[in-house]
Amino acid sequence: MVEWSDPAVLARAGHGLDGLGFLRKLMAGELPPPPLIALLGIDLVSAEPGRVTMRMMAGEYHYNPLGTVHGGAVASLLDSVMGCAVHSTLPHGRSFTTLEIKVNYLRAVTTASGPLTAVGEVVHAGRRQAVAEARLLDGSDRLCATASSTCLLLDVPARDRAEPEVIDPVLAAWTQSS
Repeated sequence: MVEWSDPAVLARAGHGLDGLGFLRKLMAGELPPPPLIALLGIDLVSAEPGRVTMRMMAGEYHYNPLGTVHGGAVASLLDSVMGCAVHSTLPHGRSFTTLEIKVNYLRAVTTASGPLTAVGEVVHAGRRQAVAEARLLDGSDRLCATASSTCLLLDVPARDRAEPEVIDPVLAAWTQSS
């Protein structure tokens, strides 16, 4: 059975924090993981301004019919780490969405690949767009894939923007329900 936390709780809390603060609360377990991250088994390892690292163990549940990890699972990991790298640079009241992603698959990934480590870095941050790149390494530090992404930067509408004092009750409700 697949389970996840209410993504609306996470969105409300996220709209009340700057990007880096949001990611640090995720890492500390003070916020529930996004449903897709939980589903794929991705862990947020580190977050600093403009640079994020995530890890995922390749499992058979990620496999395609050919017996390797599906490219979509790899792309989701890379998209997540690049998006979070961009998010780590944003102040309270700003958000982003991915405009495009390009992935280069360099090596097949299987359960024998060991832990997969993805590192995303912002290479350009403007007022309206940001560009990020990522690298995916296997457990032997072999390069398995690279990616690049362009993100649109936008303001969170005032009606959706939680002020910091709203976050504590939201988190308290999530903590009581988990």
